[in-house]
Amino acid sequence: MRIAHSIDPMIRANCRDRFTAEDFHFIVKILGKSRSDAVSLTQLLSDSDTRDAILDHEMLVDAILSHDAQLSISPQFYFYILTRHVLKETVGDRRISDYIASLLETFSRTARMKSPASTGGNVLEYLSDMLLALRNASPVQTFLIRAHVGNYSLFLSGIFHENVQRRSERGAPDFSYYEDLGRMNYKVVANHAVARSADLSDIYTALAEQFHDIRLALNRLSDSLINIDDDAHIPLLG
Repeated sequence: MRIAHSIDPMIRANCRDRFTAEDFHFIVKILGKSRSDAVSLTQLLSDSDTRDAILDHEMLVDAILSHDAQLSISPQFYFYILTRHVLKETVGDRRISDYIASLLETFSRTARMKSPASTGGNVLEYLSDMLLALRNASPVQTFLIRAHVGNYSLFLSGIFHENVQRRSERGAPDFSYYEDLGRMNYKVVANHAVARSADLSDIYTALAEQFHDIRLALNRLSDSLINIDDDAHIPLLG
């Protein structure tokens, strides 16, 4: 799985827009093993509704999880298929799965976990420091910081939940801290002009309202489907 390194300070629900030719060939190859489920590239490229339905196929999940060799698929495809798999029963909106897949793709590269308020050698990794940076932030910076805090809270409590639990037993913030912080910041940015212009208001609103359920789904994703919880790259909490 090759990792792209393009930089965008705003996470968007755009994994499905960035699938590669190799991703589509992977779909055709896997589903082509079953005559009744076989699809063509024409079907995948011509109609978005058909493509979305095909992307929900369990054979794609099974193929990703059982593949021993290195997969020739993009990170955005990998995270979308697995995220959609754990979310589709509780969060039906595919755009939510798309956004969270993009979040996971972004935060799986630790350099992208830095706050938008970080400047030069001053790297802000603590949530409390990010919130303090709001005092001197411009309106756009305020949006980016609050969106990052919401995303960061969801990522930590969802994917790094064992670390959150372990550290909370020693007095660090527990899950309620991250859920409250994430919900509050998603709710605030949902009403921001930048969110409206980027067509993200409804996504932020849904993330605020369903933070707990999404967090639990990401716990399941972390436990059984993906492994980006590397002790060498555990982010700072608090």
